[in-house]
Amino acid sequence: MNNSNMNLVKAEKRLLEILLQKSFKYNEEPIFKLVSGRMSNYYINCKTTTLDPEAMLLIGHLFYNKVKALHINAIGGLTLGADPIAFATAMVSGMQDDAINAFVVRKKAKEHGLMKWLEGNIREGDRVVIVDDVVTTGQSTIDAIDHARESKLNVLKAIALVDRQEGGRENIERKKVLFESVFTRDDLMSIYKRT
Repeated sequence: MNNSNMNLVKAEKRLLEILLQKSFKYNEEPIFKLVSGRMSNYYINCKTTTLDPEAMLLIGHLFYNKVKALHINAIGGLTLGADPIAFATAMVSGMQDDAINAFVVRKKAKEHGLMKWLEGNIREGDRVVIVDDVVTTGQSTIDAIDHARESKLNVLKAIALVDRQEGGRENIERKKVLFESVFTRDDLMSIYKRT
């Protein structure tokens, strides 16, 4: 797969199909409990998609296409949601001879050794993009942004695979970080309703 526009359109369409098949659940009644404790009509578990080999390749190409013009040094986010996205993007960047390092933001600082929050081949001043699988309130992405900034990284942008459209975009943008998503809840629902 190369990065021509037609192939990217096909990649996006196929990735949306995989998300609907593997990751999206909907019910007329709000039966799904979210991390916030709130109940919702739908649930999006992106890990079943981001850990799928076909989807991983699609994600790598789509995210690489979104970041290549930024000339970043690294891509990463809060473990576990961001990891497969960052790894796939880094791998595709290597295939394009445009190496972008992946990094991981821990949920809590390492308790021994250097006691770091971030792991990876990153240095102060590196230009980075923060990624996440699903954004609801944006808190995981914000935590990753904060830890990246504490490590003196230059956060250029945040990109999510799916934006649930529940305030996350606005919360992230309050941190003075541009935000975009590959898909939104509305994208998933519009395809779901047609099936």
